[in-house]
Amino acid sequence: MDTDVVVAGAGPVGLMLACELRLQGVDAVVVERLPGPADDNRAQALHGRTIPVLDRRGLLPRFREAERELNGGGSDSHRKRPLPKGHFAGITGLRPTVPDPDPEIPPVVFVPQYVTTRLLGERAAELGVTVHRGSEITGVDQDADGVTVRTDGGPAPALLRARYLVGCDGARSLVRRQASIAFTGTGATLSTLAAEVRLDDLTDVPTGWHRTRHGCTVISPHPEGGHSRVVVIDFGGPDPDRAAPVTLGELRERLAGVLGRKVPMSDLRTAQRYSDAARLADRYRSGRIFLAGDAAHIHYPVGGQGLNIGLQDAVNLGWKLAGQLHGWAPRELLDTYHSERYPVAATVLTHTRAQVALLSPDPRIDPLRELFTDLIGFEQVSRYLSEKMSAADVRYDMGGAEPDPLIGQFAPSLRLETGQGTRRLADLMHGGRPVLLDLTDPADPDPAEPAAAAAPWADRIDVHTGRCTTHPGYAAMLVRPDGYVAWACDPEDAPDWVAKDLRDTLLRWFGAPGPQQTR
Repeated sequence: MDTDVVVAGAGPVGLMLACELRLQGVDAVVVERLPGPADDNRAQALHGRTIPVLDRRGLLPRFREAERELNGGGSDSHRKRPLPKGHFAGITGLRPTVPDPDPEIPPVVFVPQYVTTRLLGERAAELGVTVHRGSEITGVDQDADGVTVRTDGGPAPALLRARYLVGCDGARSLVRRQASIAFTGTGATLSTLAAEVRLDDLTDVPTGWHRTRHGCTVISPHPEGGHSRVVVIDFGGPDPDRAAPVTLGELRERLAGVLGRKVPMSDLRTAQRYSDAARLADRYRSGRIFLAGDAAHIHYPVGGQGLNIGLQDAVNLGWKLAGQLHGWAPRELLDTYHSERYPVAATVLTHTRAQVALLSPDPRIDPLRELFTDLIGFEQVSRYLSEKMSAADVRYDMGGAEPDPLIGQFAPSLRLETGQGTRRLADLMHGGRPVLLDLTDPADPDPAEPAAAAAPWADRIDVHTGRCTTHPGYAAMLVRPDGYVAWACDPEDAPDWVAKDLRDTLLRWFGAPGPQQTR
């Protein structure tokens, strides 16, 4: 074998996955057809579950610093202002979901996709990930022992042999096609241009979402007079050539066609065109081949969900692949990648399609938009939509009885009082390992001793003891590397039950204790 895992694609998802694998001590090689990082700016923000995931890998400060630099290098004191209201299909007033407020975690970090790619690329280099840029994968063959990846040469070897291959190579994924995985859904009905340009007169443009009888625009002026983001949605049908470069003249013409007047602009910096095609891979795994990000799911990028769920795909898959390679993974562990992540993407496709329908300039949609405007004003409706868009409603099936409502959900932002001072759960997860928090009271005459029950798994699980100052109702909690709670108990649970139930959970997710054996 040349490496443990070949990752096809050096976009944010591929780079995030490679970082996760290296944290687990797995060798990863990334093969990217482009000679340099793409200037893609489709995603303009990271939000939802992605923010605490970055925090739990120690990466959040880099992204917040990049955000400050993009906004002129000032402080982030603007975080003290009330949260900006979100939108659903351009209907503003949606209140962002903050299910577990933490003063150190902002609800949104506004960085364009190419900045996310750059920052994750820098992290991958620090961890020793090999990235072959300017090499295209041309063929894939798998057998019982591994996968053979053929390339067109360049920096990458013509043949690469790995135990696993993960396709993070986008909507037109060659890896997906080579694995004969169906990609079903609906085709394109519209065209969108997104670009960064200088607008000559910011006082004469409609900012934010603006819907007309000819389409929609989304204009976000730069706060310091730099490049502004301009998005034009044309419902006249998809572009005949998706690969054609966007020119300044074409952007001017499309924008004028939607607004009914010309908008002076200059200095086109980055631009993309995309459609509302919505497709989902019918399976995320074929033997030793996996899919993540746009290779597994595509949809209209409204609400900034595509990149966010792709990064969470990577964090879900990385530790499971590592467990298989290190020899401790239970037999069914790799299959849980599809069973957990496929429903999340299916939900996103449903509500992004709904938003495209609501954005239509057809006057017959106006009453429906008026109804949604009223509905979003209700707290329960706003919370429901916000949780869907932020993935705050995701709960995985952890098996077992699951009597505690926290099991299967994303772990809250816990703080522990330990012998070394106050520790945040996020700080305990920088290494990408599972964490068992033993929060039992030392004064308890009959303690449950979860740390003792988990001792045989010490080679793959970090155990921390302390007193929880933020969630005192728990005696112990087991958090998977992706941040989801696999098990929890309260102080009233019987010690013998705690020990048995914890061991059963450890066996289910982290295999039998004993020497690791690479496979």
